[in-house]
Amino acid sequence: MSSSDVSRMTVRRPPFAHRRETALHWNAAKPEFSHVVNAASLAMPYLEPYLIKTMREARALVRDENLVRDLDLYCAQESAHYRQHRKFNDELKALRPETVGALEAVLDADYKWLGRERSLKFNLAYAEGFESMALALGHMLVEEREFLFGGAEPSVASLVLWHFVEEVEHKNVTFDVFKHIHDSYVWRIAGLFYATFHIMRRTRSGYQALLKKDGLWHDMRSRLALAHALFRIFASLTPKFLRILRPSYHPSEVADPAWMLAWAKLYEASDAGAARLDTARLREPFPISLPA
Repeated sequence: MSSSDVSRMTVRRPPFAHRRETALHWNAAKPEFSHVVNAASLAMPYLEPYLIKTMREARALVRDENLVRDLDLYCAQESAHYRQHRKFNDELKALRPETVGALEAVLDADYKWLGRERSLKFNLAYAEGFESMALALGHMLVEEREFLFGGAEPSVASLVLWHFVEEVEHKNVTFDVFKHIHDSYVWRIAGLFYATFHIMRRTRSGYQALLKKDGLWHDMRSRLALAHALFRIFASLTPKFLRILRPSYHPSEVADPAWMLAWAKLYEASDAGAARLDTARLREPFPISLPA
């Protein structure tokens, strides 16, 4: 099944409004998870342009007009993602300039090196590997939304959930582009593992540095809370990750979460509401916005 068979991608620009005073510990009850997300967010202004560059280089090799259309929509969505994360990251950097600056320098160098030194085939495999992982992450975040985001700062929780709603939405594109140009199971799986371990390594370095700066890294209660959150995350992720390994796997076979579809309807009715979800009511099967 091609991506165009199920495509409904929409380029959205929710009006997120972040507060600097809550940017670092936007989930006050879970500062450890806050920093896991913060560390992942720092990668987006470097990862997403790399993915866009890779897909635009591949565009000339795509002979399917529908797939070209979906590729262009994918790039537009990813562009919106990294610009929104950059705004949030600026708030983090204002609070932790040296720590965030050092982490950003490593990420910048990583993706510049990959784009410059590795082949288009490798970079397409990385892009597909990342997007397959992101699809699994999107489902996990929706399933665990109350545990991970309950009571959190609405703008940051909404930013993360919006981003991964759209990761689910464009789930087919890099897979179909990679298959259209190379169609190699070995390269697809190699890209999956390389991208997964690269992102996880950099994310761990990031949250470790941020927790050290907060004085929490050597706090036993904090480390246990981090271990608990990570265990729950990986328990949900593992079966979703394993299905990607099947030679017959295609992301279109993964049904979209009902909550995601409801979020898309909410955005159509109120982009401001979708940018400021009521994190006290995430148990409900549809997103509820806070009063304006």
